[in-house]
Amino acid sequence: MNLQGPLWRFTGVRPVAWAFFAFLYIPIIVLVALSFNAGQSATLWQGFSFKWYGVVANDPEILRAAKNSLIIAVCATLISTALATLAALGMHGRRFRGQGALQGVLGLPLLVPDIVCAVAILMFFAFIGLKLSLLTILIAHVVFCTPFAYLPIRARLQGMDPRLLEAAADLYASPWRVFWRISFPLLLPGILSGAMLAFIISMDDFVITYFVAGAGSTTLPIYIFSSIRMGISPKINAISSIMLVLSILFVTLSYYLGQRKR
Repeated sequence: MNLQGPLWRFTGVRPVAWAFFAFLYIPIIVLVALSFNAGQSATLWQGFSFKWYGVVANDPEILRAAKNSLIIAVCATLISTALATLAALGMHGRRFRGQGALQGVLGLPLLVPDIVCAVAILMFFAFIGLKLSLLTILIAHVVFCTPFAYLPIRARLQGMDPRLLEAAADLYASPWRVFWRISFPLLLPGILSGAMLAFIISMDDFVITYFVAGAGSTTLPIYIFSSIRMGISPKINAISSIMLVLSILFVTLSYYLGQRKR
Protein backbone atom coordinates (compact mmCIF):
# COMPACT_ATOMS: atom_id res chain seq x y z
CA MET A 1 0.00 0.00 0.00
CA ASN A 2 1.29 3.43 -0.94
CA LEU A 3 1.02 5.45 2.28
CA GLN A 4 2.16 8.59 0.46
CA GLY A 5 -0.79 8.62 -1.95
CA PRO A 6 -4.04 10.59 -1.65
CA LEU A 7 -6.36 9.64 1.19
CA TRP A 8 -9.06 8.31 -1.14
CA ARG A 9 -6.71 5.51 -2.26
CA PHE A 10 -7.11 3.80 1.12
CA THR A 11 -9.61 0.95 1.15
CA GLY A 12 -13.02 1.92 2.49
CA VAL A 13 -12.36 5.66 2.75
CA ARG A 14 -14.58 6.64 -0.17
CA PRO A 15 -17.71 4.70 0.96
CA VAL A 16 -17.32 6.02 4.49
CA ALA A 17 -17.01 9.58 3.18
CA TRP A 18 -20.12 9.20 1.00
CA ALA A 19 -22.05 7.69 3.93
CA PHE A 20 -20.98 10.57 6.17
CA PHE A 21 -22.07 13.28 3.73
CA ALA A 22 -25.33 11.45 2.99
CA PHE A 23 -26.13 11.22 6.72
CA LEU A 24 -25.29 14.91 7.14
CA TYR A 25 -27.01 16.47 4.12
CA ILE A 26 -29.89 14.21 3.03
CA PRO A 27 -32.08 15.23 6.02
CA ILE A 28 -31.46 18.90 5.16
CA ILE A 29 -32.39 18.31 1.52
CA VAL A 30 -35.56 16.46 2.59
CA LEU A 31 -36.49 19.31 4.95
CA VAL A 32 -36.14 21.90 2.17
CA ALA A 33 -38.13 19.74 -0.25
CA LEU A 34 -40.97 19.21 2.26
CA SER A 35 -41.20 22.96 2.85
CA PHE A 36 -42.87 23.08 -0.60
CA ASN A 37 -45.42 20.44 0.38
CA ALA A 38 -49.00 21.42 -0.47
CA GLY A 39 -50.54 19.32 2.29
CA GLN A 40 -50.68 19.66 6.06
CA SER A 41 -48.26 16.82 6.73
CA ALA A 42 -44.62 17.65 7.40
CA THR A 43 -43.44 14.21 6.22
CA LEU A 44 -45.95 13.04 3.57
CA TRP A 45 -45.61 14.63 0.14
CA GLN A 46 -48.95 15.83 -1.27
CA GLY A 47 -47.94 18.11 -4.12
CA PHE A 48 -45.80 21.16 -4.84
CA SER A 49 -46.81 24.56 -3.47
CA PHE A 50 -45.40 27.83 -2.07
CA LYS A 51 -48.32 27.90 0.34
CA TRP A 52 -46.31 27.62 3.55
CA TYR A 53 -43.93 30.41 2.60
CA GLY A 54 -46.99 32.63 2.24
CA VAL A 55 -48.19 31.47 5.66
CA VAL A 56 -44.82 32.38 7.16
CA ALA A 57 -44.84 35.80 5.49
CA ASN A 58 -48.27 36.62 6.93
CA ASP A 59 -47.96 35.18 10.43
CA PRO A 60 -47.63 38.11 12.90
CA GLU A 61 -46.00 35.93 15.57
CA ILE A 62 -43.31 34.73 13.17
CA LEU A 63 -42.74 38.26 11.88
CA ARG A 64 -42.37 39.51 15.46
CA ALA A 65 -39.81 36.80 16.21
CA ALA A 66 -37.97 37.57 12.96
CA LYS A 67 -37.93 41.28 13.82
CA ASN A 68 -36.43 40.52 17.25
CA SER A 69 -33.80 38.28 15.67
CA LEU A 70 -32.86 40.92 13.09
CA ILE A 71 -32.65 43.73 15.65
CA ILE A 72 -30.43 41.68 17.96
CA ALA A 73 -28.28 40.32 15.11
CA VAL A 74 -27.68 43.75 13.55
CA CYS A 75 -26.86 45.45 16.87
CA ALA A 76 -24.69 42.55 18.06
CA THR A 77 -22.86 42.53 14.72
CA LEU A 78 -22.09 46.26 14.81
CA ILE A 79 -20.91 46.21 18.44
CA SER A 80 -18.93 42.96 18.25
CA THR A 81 -17.26 43.94 14.96
CA ALA A 82 -16.22 47.32 16.38
CA LEU A 83 -14.82 45.65 19.52
CA ALA A 84 -13.07 42.97 17.46
CA THR A 85 -11.48 45.59 15.17
CA LEU A 86 -10.19 47.60 18.14
CA ALA A 87 -8.87 44.42 19.78
CA ALA A 88 -7.10 43.30 16.60
CA LEU A 89 -5.50 46.74 16.10
CA GLY A 90 -4.50 46.95 19.76
CA MET A 91 -2.76 43.58 19.75
CA HIS A 92 -1.03 44.01 16.40
CA GLY A 93 2.58 45.12 16.23
CA ARG A 94 4.62 45.37 19.39
CA ARG A 95 3.99 42.88 22.16
CA PHE A 96 2.98 43.79 25.70
CA ARG A 97 2.66 41.98 28.99
CA GLY A 98 -0.44 39.83 29.19
CA GLN A 99 -1.04 39.83 25.42
CA GLY A 100 -1.16 36.02 25.25
CA ALA A 101 -3.63 35.84 28.13
CA LEU A 102 -5.82 38.50 26.51
CA GLN A 103 -5.86 36.58 23.22
CA GLY A 104 -6.84 33.46 25.16
CA VAL A 105 -9.71 35.31 26.82
CA LEU A 106 -10.92 36.54 23.42
CA GLY A 107 -11.00 32.99 22.10
CA LEU A 108 -12.51 31.46 25.23
CA PRO A 109 -16.17 31.67 24.07
CA LEU A 110 -15.18 29.48 21.10
CA LEU A 111 -13.94 26.73 23.43
CA VAL A 112 -16.49 26.84 26.25
CA PRO A 113 -19.65 24.76 25.55
CA ASP A 114 -22.71 26.85 24.78
CA ILE A 115 -24.65 25.48 27.73
CA VAL A 116 -21.86 26.45 30.15
CA CYS A 117 -21.60 29.93 28.64
CA ALA A 118 -25.39 30.34 28.82
CA VAL A 119 -25.59 29.35 32.48
CA ALA A 120 -22.66 31.62 33.35
CA ILE A 121 -24.20 34.63 31.61
CA LEU A 122 -27.58 33.95 33.20
CA MET A 123 -25.98 33.79 36.66
CA PHE A 124 -24.18 37.07 35.98
CA PHE A 125 -27.43 38.80 35.01
CA ALA A 126 -29.12 37.41 38.13
CA PHE A 127 -26.20 38.61 40.29
CA ILE A 128 -26.39 42.21 39.02
CA GLY A 129 -30.20 42.17 39.05
CA LEU A 130 -30.67 42.79 35.32
CA LYS A 131 -34.12 41.76 34.09
CA LEU A 132 -34.14 39.32 31.18
CA SER A 133 -35.14 41.07 27.95
CA LEU A 134 -33.89 41.84 24.45
CA LEU A 135 -31.05 43.78 26.11
CA THR A 136 -29.75 40.71 27.93
CA ILE A 137 -29.89 38.73 24.67
CA LEU A 138 -27.93 41.50 22.94
CA ILE A 139 -25.24 41.55 25.64
CA ALA A 140 -24.90 37.76 25.50
CA HIS A 141 -24.67 37.79 21.70
CA VAL A 142 -21.97 40.46 21.75
CA VAL A 143 -19.93 38.28 24.12
CA PHE A 144 -19.89 35.19 21.92
CA CYS A 145 -19.96 36.96 18.52
CA THR A 146 -16.85 39.05 19.18
CA PRO A 147 -14.39 36.11 18.80
CA PHE A 148 -16.01 35.12 15.49
CA ALA A 149 -15.59 38.68 14.20
CA TYR A 150 -12.07 38.96 15.64
CA LEU A 151 -10.51 35.98 13.86
CA PRO A 152 -10.97 37.16 10.22
CA ILE A 153 -9.91 40.70 11.14
CA ARG A 154 -6.82 39.43 12.95
CA ALA A 155 -5.91 37.19 10.01
CA ARG A 156 -6.31 40.10 7.57
CA LEU A 157 -4.20 42.36 9.78
CA GLN A 158 -1.39 39.81 9.98
CA GLY A 159 -1.33 39.61 6.18
CA MET A 160 -0.85 43.37 5.73
CA ASP A 161 2.50 44.60 4.47
CA PRO A 162 4.00 46.77 7.27
CA ARG A 163 6.10 48.63 4.70
CA LEU A 164 2.95 50.41 3.51
CA LEU A 165 2.41 51.92 6.95
CA GLU A 166 6.10 52.80 7.23
CA ALA A 167 6.02 54.50 3.83
CA ALA A 168 2.99 56.56 4.85
CA ALA A 169 4.75 57.60 8.07
CA ASP A 170 7.83 58.59 6.07
CA LEU A 171 5.59 60.87 4.03
CA TYR A 172 4.55 62.65 7.26
CA ALA A 173 1.03 61.20 7.39
CA SER A 174 -0.57 61.41 10.81
CA PRO A 175 -1.53 58.13 12.56
CA TRP A 176 -5.22 58.91 12.03
CA ARG A 177 -4.68 59.56 8.32
CA VAL A 178 -2.61 56.38 7.99
CA PHE A 179 -5.45 54.40 9.51
CA TRP A 180 -8.20 55.79 7.25
CA ARG A 181 -6.16 55.89 4.03
CA ILE A 182 -4.06 52.71 4.42
CA SER A 183 -5.07 50.40 7.25
CA PHE A 184 -8.86 50.62 7.03
CA PRO A 185 -9.18 49.96 3.25
CA LEU A 186 -6.88 46.95 3.60
CA LEU A 187 -8.76 45.70 6.66
CA LEU A 188 -12.23 46.24 5.18
CA PRO A 189 -12.62 42.77 3.59
CA GLY A 190 -11.68 41.16 6.92
CA ILE A 191 -14.05 43.46 8.82
CA LEU A 192 -16.93 42.64 6.47
CA SER A 193 -16.10 38.94 6.64
CA GLY A 194 -16.10 39.00 10.44
CA ALA A 195 -19.30 41.06 10.53
CA MET A 196 -21.21 38.63 8.32
CA LEU A 197 -19.96 35.67 10.33
CA ALA A 198 -21.04 37.36 13.57
CA PHE A 199 -24.44 38.21 12.06
CA ILE A 200 -25.28 34.65 11.06
CA ILE A 201 -23.98 33.25 14.36
CA SER A 202 -26.29 35.64 16.20
CA MET A 203 -29.27 34.88 13.97
CA ASP A 204 -28.91 31.11 14.38
CA ASP A 205 -28.14 30.92 18.09
CA PHE A 206 -30.60 29.05 20.27
CA VAL A 207 -28.94 27.70 23.44
CA ILE A 208 -27.64 30.96 24.90
CA THR A 209 -30.65 32.94 23.69
CA TYR A 210 -33.05 30.46 25.30
CA PHE A 211 -31.44 30.96 28.70
CA VAL A 212 -31.24 34.77 28.68
CA ALA A 213 -34.49 35.64 26.86
CA GLY A 214 -37.28 37.24 28.81
CA ALA A 215 -41.01 37.54 28.20
CA GLY A 216 -41.79 39.08 24.82
CA SER A 217 -38.24 38.61 23.49
CA THR A 218 -38.81 35.50 21.39
CA THR A 219 -36.40 35.04 18.49
CA LEU A 220 -36.82 32.78 15.45
CA PRO A 221 -34.80 29.83 16.87
CA ILE A 222 -36.82 29.97 20.10
CA TYR A 223 -40.06 30.17 18.11
CA ILE A 224 -39.05 27.10 16.09
CA PHE A 225 -38.20 25.17 19.25
CA SER A 226 -41.50 26.10 20.89
CA SER A 227 -43.47 25.12 17.78
CA ILE A 228 -41.91 21.69 17.21
CA ARG A 229 -42.80 20.67 20.76
CA MET A 230 -46.40 20.56 19.52
CA GLY A 231 -45.50 18.81 16.27
CA ILE A 232 -43.60 19.62 13.08
CA SER A 233 -45.52 21.30 10.28
CA PRO A 234 -44.48 22.45 6.78
CA LYS A 235 -44.51 25.98 8.21
CA ILE A 236 -41.53 25.09 10.38
CA ASN A 237 -39.85 23.51 7.36
CA ALA A 238 -40.32 26.78 5.46
CA ILE A 239 -38.84 28.89 8.28
CA SER A 240 -35.89 26.51 8.60
CA SER A 241 -35.29 26.60 4.84
CA ILE A 242 -35.23 30.40 4.82
CA MET A 243 -32.73 30.46 7.70
CA LEU A 244 -30.65 27.80 5.94
CA VAL A 245 -30.45 29.84 2.74
CA LEU A 246 -29.49 32.97 4.68
CA SER A 247 -26.81 31.06 6.59
CA ILE A 248 -25.28 29.62 3.42
CA LEU A 249 -25.35 33.05 1.74
CA PHE A 250 -23.65 34.89 4.59
CA VAL A 251 -21.05 32.19 5.26
CA THR A 252 -20.20 32.07 1.54
CA LEU A 253 -19.83 35.84 1.36
CA SER A 254 -17.74 35.82 4.53
CA TYR A 255 -15.43 33.18 3.07
CA TYR A 256 -15.18 35.03 -0.25
CA LEU A 257 -14.28 38.34 1.36
CA GLY A 258 -11.77 36.66 3.66
CA GLN A 259 -10.05 35.05 0.67
CA ARG A 260 -9.89 38.14 -1.53
CA LYS A 261 -6.42 39.02 -2.80
CA ARG A 262 -4.56 41.66 -0.87
